[in-house]
Order: sequence, then structure tokens, then C-alpha cells
Amino acid sequence: MFFSYKRSASDAKYSITEKNIYNKMKIAFGLCFILLVSIAYASDPGQLQDFCVAVPDSASAVFVNGKFCKNPNMVVADDFLFQGLNNAGNTSNNLGSFVTPVNVNQLEGLNTLGVSMARLDFAPYGLNPPHTHPRATEAFLLVEGTLYVGFVTSNPADPTTQKNKLFTKYLNPGDVFVFPQGLIHFQFNVGKTNAVAFAGFGSQNPGTITIANAVFGSDPKINPDVLAKAFQVEKNIIDYLQAQFWYNNN
Repeated sequence: MFFSYKRSASDAKYSITEKNIYNKMKIAFGLCFILLVSIAYASDPGQLQDFCVAVPDSASAVFVNGKFCKNPNMVVADDFLFQGLNNAGNTSNNLGSFVTPVNVNQLEGLNTLGVSMARLDFAPYGLNPPHTHPRATEAFLLVEGTLYVGFVTSNPADPTTQKNKLFTKYLNPGDVFVFPQGLIHFQFNVGKTNAVAFAGFGSQNPGTITIANAVFGSDPKINPDVLAKAFQVEKNIIDYLQAQFWYNNN
């Protein structure tokens, strides 16, 4: 025996509801795809040519990816060469550390290539103070000495039950540690001998914000009342800190 089935008004309504849900799902998946693509491209711009050696002025040049490009016919091998990372930096300063950067400002051939590096020298108990790189993740390789390194996470979603989390490690020669982009981090020489490290960055110009220098050594100075309330200390403490010389080891 065969039975016929006749769609009721409620079935038709259910079908329309299913269709609406399906359409909403398509929109949601589309938005997720756009978001993922946006994240994937949230770094240095892609190259538009084989290379774009930076030049200091705009005469006879094209403005691309943040720097003016040198005429390709005038590019030479020296544009892609930096010499000097074999030389130790001068650590005779208040911090006992020195950073030798090799970014697009020192090596013009890095322009548009999305990478840079640095050498870091530490005297015994020298410190590379808490800082951030707003435009790049850092891969840090220790080649000599022993360092205590770490970074702090961004503010938690629920600050009433969670705190910023600290990740730390003691590094020995050959160890690599990664500092995520934009997070506050530091390196401290806990040994009695000099330490040497090299860092790689995922940007031609990662930028550096040294926390103490930016907060207490800015020009003009931040209103001390703002800082006193932010740090929950007396204003005279802020006045003292702002009166200090904040050394830049870069």
C-alpha cells in the first residue's frame, strides 16, 4: 500500500526556518573566513617586487611598503650586507646590556622582506629591561652564558578571578625562547660571566617600547598625578622616578 504525504503549513514554516538558519550559517562562515584572512595578513605587507632597497630620500624613487625604493638598476650587493655582529656591544652602562639591531634602518636591503635581527650583549647581572616589540614576534637564541627570561600575558578576560600570567625560563647556550608579538618581556644575566644572544624578528622594523623609559622618561612628561594614581603610590615617588636618567640600551 502506498501513502501520500501532504506538506502542512507548519512543515512549510519549518522549511523556511531551516532555510533561514542555513543562510545565517553561510554568513557566519563567510565572516569567519574574512576574519582568518585578516589575521593571516596582519603582518608586514607582502612584497610587490623581488626587493626594494630603502633609500633616505624620495628623489627618483617609488614609495612602497613604508620606505622609498632604490632604483633596481642601481642596487648592489652591499645593499644586502651588514657587518659587525661579530663585535660585542658596550655593556658599560646602568643596565649592563647592549642591543645591536639589524633592521631596515641599518640594512636597507631588508625593506619589504619582513625580517630583522639583533645581537644582545650582557655583562654579569646585566639586564635587558621589560619592553615590547609592537610589530613583531621575537625568536631568541642564547649562544653564551646563562639568562633568566620571561614574558607577561595581556590582561585576562576576567580580572576579578585571573591575573596576567608570567612565563619564565633559565636559558643555556643553544636554547631558543619565543616572545609573542606585543607582550612585555625581559632578559636578565644571572651568571658571573658575559652572555651573548641573537634575536630574530618577523618584521623589517619591529620597534621597541621600553616600559620604564616610556612611562617615566617621556618628553613631555606624563602628568605625575596620572602615574601616581595608576601605580597607587605617592606623587613624590613619581617625581623621583621622572627625575632619573633612563638609559636606552639600543
